[in-house]
Amino acid sequence: MVRFLVGVAVGYVLGTRAGHERYEQLVRAYHRTADHPAVQGAAGVAQAGVENVIGKVRGERGNGA
Repeated sequence: MVRFLVGVAVGYVLGTRAGHERYEQLVRAYHRTADHPAVQGAAGVAQAGVENVIGKVRGERGNGA
């Protein structure tokens, strides 16, 4: 029984460390992608398009439509 509990404890500790390292790796990859100039440019284009649509919708509502 003691061997089993030691095994569970060791497995938990190793799994937790591997999980945290993988999480950090994913966070770094996300930041590299989000900071890439091509992604920034695409985000700007998308934001401008959304703002354009919102402006048109607000303009239509203001005309009694």
